[in-house]
Amino acid sequence: MNQALTLRVPIFPLAGAILFPRSQLPLHIFEPRYRDMVRDALDGAGHIGMVQPLTMEGGHPPLYGVGCIGEIVGVEEMEDGRYNIVLNGSSRFRIIAETDLDTPYRNADVEQEARRLGDVLGLAVDWAAVGRLDDEMLVNAIAQVAPFDIGAKQALLEAEKLDARADLLSQLMQFQRVATSAGADIEPTLQ
Repeated sequence: MNQALTLRVPIFPLAGAILFPRSQLPLHIFEPRYRDMVRDALDGAGHIGMVQPLTMEGGHPPLYGVGCIGEIVGVEEMEDGRYNIVLNGSSRFRIIAETDLDTPYRNADVEQEARRLGDVLGLAVDWAAVGRLDDEMLVNAIAQVAPFDIGAKQALLEAEKLDARADLLSQLMQFQRVATSAGADIEPTLQ
């Protein structure tokens, strides 16, 4: 997999704590390695990857292949170093490979939905530039250039809130990716 098409994220394999896009997940962080992870995320990109372990056995359990990027939108640091955080799910991801970054927590290179759609459609995308956009600019830019029919684009334009526009965009992208992968030449249409 081309490195330019992946995002490196700290991974939090927490059994029973599933995060979905456009939803929130409150977490109490008490283990030292995950305190480090939160501290590093707050000093960096501000997100972590939530994913389920396949088993509860061992200190390094295998993981499911799909998780969700969580943007840290709320944080309370306690005097003893523990954290209460709130994650807002931004997008699903697929794990490409775990990476050893010499941190006490796990890290992985992941592929996000928009990147898979771009690959399927054969689009040339400067992902480094995309990573510098804020959420609204990113959602609107994708909506502008995506190969959707005029009805779908009009529905995106009419979505009053960014969350609603992003949710609709994600649904349209998934439909387009599935249709294209199946060999169909279909544009998402809203009627």
